[in-house]
Amino acid sequence: MKLVILGCGRVGARLAQLMEAEGNEISIIDSDLDALQKLPDTFKGQTVLGTGIDADVLKAAGIEHADSFAAVTNYDNTNIMACQVAKEIFGVPHVLARIYDPGRESLYHELGLETICPTTLVSTTARDILNSLANKPVDTANTPSIAEQLNEGISENRVAVPATARTGNGTASMSVNTNTGESTPTPANGQQAETTVELHKAHQNGKGLRGLFNRNA
Repeated sequence: MKLVILGCGRVGARLAQLMEAEGNEISIIDSDLDALQKLPDTFKGQTVLGTGIDADVLKAAGIEHADSFAAVTNYDNTNIMACQVAKEIFGVPHVLARIYDPGRESLYHELGLETICPTTLVSTTARDILNSLANKPVDTANTPSIAEQLNEGISENRVAVPATARTGNGTASMSVNTNTGESTPTPANGQQAETTVELHKAHQNGKGLRGLFNRNA
């Protein structure tokens, strides 16, 4: 399949790599030279510098022989206009536009354009995940509460706070010496957790964990 992609941002670049890996012939267009240069050295497709609604630029990308066209820039109007040009002028059978405004989807569908809306996808997925988590039973029988963990740590002059600081590669913990107020991060996957001794201070002031989230408590 011959695919022309408009937009070499994160989505466009990733789409180009995925489709090329499946054996498709790829041409990708962007008006920013730096964006095109971010493609990996392994990319063997064609790159075209220019505006995707320009007929000459589209021709240079091989639009006249394309089986599919995907416009995935950050601009709804550009994507829709480019898809209309590809479909109506060059007769590309399959076109896809990325749009951010879900309110326009029905209109674009009436024009015969396929769309993908990150706004709808992310919000719907987030809703499904949250509903799933809310309905998922939590087994706390063998899991000590945070208060119990704190009390155990305080009895040993240390406040242990497991699984509270999350890094890009995992979960880190932090312990605070209640005598000195000195905090010691425990790295997770090589990452250092950053925190303060506020937990210890809040406990001493009788505010507990709630005090960390409610400054006026």
